[in-house]
Formats: sequence, C-alpha cells, structure tokens
Amino acid sequence: MPKMKTKKGAAKRFRVRGSGSIKRGAAYRRHILTKKSTKVKRQLRRRSAVDNTNTRAVRSMMPYSG
Repeated sequence: MPKMKTKKGAAKRFRVRGSGSIKRGAAYRRHILTKKSTKVKRQLRRRSAVDNTNTRAVRSMMPYSG
C-alpha cells in the first residue's frame, strides 16, 4: 500500500503542539491594515488553536503529524 500524502497547504498553515492540539495563525492580517487599530493588529499576532469542530479535518490532511 502506498504512503499517504500530506496536503502541503495544510502543512504550511498548521503545526501540532506537544499536547496534541493544533495551532494556527490568525486571519485578517494580510492587507488593509491601515484602518485596523494597533490593538487589533497586536492581538492578531498571537497564535490560536484550531477549533474542536475542525480538528478532525485538519488531522486527516496531515496524516503523519503525530
């Protein structure tokens, strides 16, 4: 049986933490930043966890992530 392939787009966007949760970057950080407040831009720097409803889908895209 051939190896399963990792979806490379998912591998670039998500990382699995040691605890097993998956971290992701925030949206709304790419452009049109002039009208966003400094506070919002600072808070968007933080990484957050993938929601429980999406965890199974992300894990299936990255079969060897742990």
